[in-house]
Amino acid sequence: MSSPVTIDSAAHAAPAAEAAATAAWWRDAVVYQVYLRSFADGNGDGIGDLVGLRARLPYLANLGVDALWLTPHYPSGGADGGYDVVDHRAVDPEYGSVEDVEALVVDAHALGLRVLLDIVPNHTSDQHRWFTEALADPGSPAARRYFFAEGSEHPPNNWQSLFGGPAWSRTPDGRWYLHMFAPEQPDLDWTDESVRADFEQTLRFWLDIGIDGFRVDVAYGLVKAPGLPDNPGSYSPTLFGHGPEQAMTWNRPEVHDIWRSWRAIVDSYPGERMLVGEVCLADLDQVALYSRPDELHQSFAFRLLKSGWDAHAFADAIDSALAAFRAVGAPVSWVLSNHDKDRQVSRFGGGAVGESRARAAALLMLMLPGSPYLYAGEELGLPQAHVPDEAKQDPIFFRSGGARPGRDGCRVPIPWHEGPDVGFSSDPQVPAWLPVPRGWSEYSVSRQAEDSGSVLRLYQRAISVRRDHPLLGSGDATVTVHGELLRVQVEDDHDAVTCWVNMGSAPAIVPAYGEVMLASDSRVLPTGGSVVLGAGTAVWIAE
Repeated sequence: MSSPVTIDSAAHAAPAAEAAATAAWWRDAVVYQVYLRSFADGNGDGIGDLVGLRARLPYLANLGVDALWLTPHYPSGGADGGYDVVDHRAVDPEYGSVEDVEALVVDAHALGLRVLLDIVPNHTSDQHRWFTEALADPGSPAARRYFFAEGSEHPPNNWQSLFGGPAWSRTPDGRWYLHMFAPEQPDLDWTDESVRADFEQTLRFWLDIGIDGFRVDVAYGLVKAPGLPDNPGSYSPTLFGHGPEQAMTWNRPEVHDIWRSWRAIVDSYPGERMLVGEVCLADLDQVALYSRPDELHQSFAFRLLKSGWDAHAFADAIDSALAAFRAVGAPVSWVLSNHDKDRQVSRFGGGAVGESRARAAALLMLMLPGSPYLYAGEELGLPQAHVPDEAKQDPIFFRSGGARPGRDGCRVPIPWHEGPDVGFSSDPQVPAWLPVPRGWSEYSVSRQAEDSGSVLRLYQRAISVRRDHPLLGSGDATVTVHGELLRVQVEDDHDAVTCWVNMGSAPAIVPAYGEVMLASDSRVLPTGGSVVLGAGTAVWIAE
């Protein structure tokens, strides 16, 4: 083994002020993201729904997760997978009813699962009653809830949509309106007090039903620079998120006042309700500021999700996140996949190589201090699915003229059983809303549940061991790199657990002075005082 190259050998100890909060469930919870449309179809129309999800809750309980996060269930214009919301205090009939949400919460709580909803405060659908009123009457109070500019030949500034093209579109009467995403998603102006008041009502509506918290979409947006000046640079996000070239549109300092008001509301309810924010910024120190004690409880650390299969890249992603969130006394929210990014099996090389690396990465994430967020299907080792162009629905694909493939490939329905219909729908004759690839049944839950070496069984074992071992998901962490080997050790005053990940292309030998707790696959072989790690494998060792 080569000499260690230390990324940061300093342990990341929890500040003393954090000690009183360590009992909060969300600090180390394993959260499972349910893409509702693709999870389980209970009424046989080819679209996942709340009835289908309720029927599958025992699966999540058996997997061992602590909570589920539900992607938008609201009435929607259908332009962006439910993120163009028509009514924030209702349920799209395709998915069910408010009563179905209430029943979901009751069933989930009975199984020991908490429920988080997605909330979308940056924009509405263009079919929202506010926007239709604003189009009809430029002088109406509703028009002040959006960003409109008087007509001219060119857009008001150089801002670009994240989905491609200018962030401005024209109304029939010649005005311009702002949309940082699709044209069907006009941005709200959060300087308008009626916008703030309405969303506070929305929070209370769902909290009163018993929801345990919210994942906040685009939490780093909402506030735009006064006067709407040009951005210093054109839209070109860095590898890890938005940087200073987009300073007029993202991460405005005033946005933190909104989260302080939301935190006060959530904290006023019993049962440790929580908020977790989507904050896509390059600077992790800035991301962590959203999780200060009086703001959101958590904000996602996306750098691990966006890192290539490389020991130094992973080490830097982990170490930077631990340091940034330690500074504000918050846990790190780890992410390896979600509904916006290609599946990690494909990102890490595809095929057997990609699956092996994805298994190893999962073992790594599930031992780190903080809260791991899983995306439905990653526990099955699903690759990125090929979706024919004629079946695609993502606006990114259409707004880019096909230059960008879009996100449909990570949103294909979950395979529950073997067979052509994969058990997604209660009516196997009805095609799913996105086509299920041929051969998808090889990843099915039913097949993997019977295979002790499957990806599913690995996730179950890892979550179970994590739950039973007080050090996993907590403790102080030290991150080092040894050639192409990544080593992360978590420890307290009495015990230590080490995770080794072989990120090279050849087997490697690592020391094992204690018990081998769990390995990512059978190529990890104890040899008496050491372990042989195959390429793309990982191991937990109790020291």
